[in-house]
Amino acid sequence: MNNAVEIRDGVAADENVVDAAQAILADLVAGGAALGWVDPPSKPEIATLLAKVSAASRVGDGALRLAYSGDRLLGLGYWLRYERPTHRPNADLEKLAIASDAQGMGVGRLLTAALVDSAREAGIEVLTLDARGDNANALHLYRTLGFREYGRLPGFVAVGERRYDKVFYMLDFRA
Repeated sequence: MNNAVEIRDGVAADENVVDAAQAILADLVAGGAALGWVDPPSKPEIATLLAKVSAASRVGDGALRLAYSGDRLLGLGYWLRYERPTHRPNADLEKLAIASDAQGMGVGRLLTAALVDSAREAGIEVLTLDARGDNANALHLYRTLGFREYGRLPGFVAVGERRYDKVFYMLDFRA
């Protein structure tokens, strides 16, 4: 499938992007995906989030990338530069979400690679991310793209009565 996938800059995310992104995220969260929500996010919540990321992108403090097959949004991801002055050279890859029916087809790899490239081009020194410890596919993907684990908080993420490790990864562009 990845031959038919196009990665686009999402700096001008419109109503169609918000609708499609909300549908993907809501479906994934309802299925138990590790995206930081317990309940599926609302359309206004996603609209606010994408507006924030788009605004940061316009001034070089972030990047929103969208994966499409034709006109269909398959996934999205973004990174944001840290706000603290002492951390500004660095950024955090905060979200990466691939539609359920597009998982396992290379879309996540293409999207993550595009985000890594944009961070490097923006002069980011260290790109960090965190993931839920049971998300083996994502953790494998990050390792194969050069990220390395630099910490783990056992049982830190609470989803109802279940507990998961929070795993921290980094990609150091300074080396």
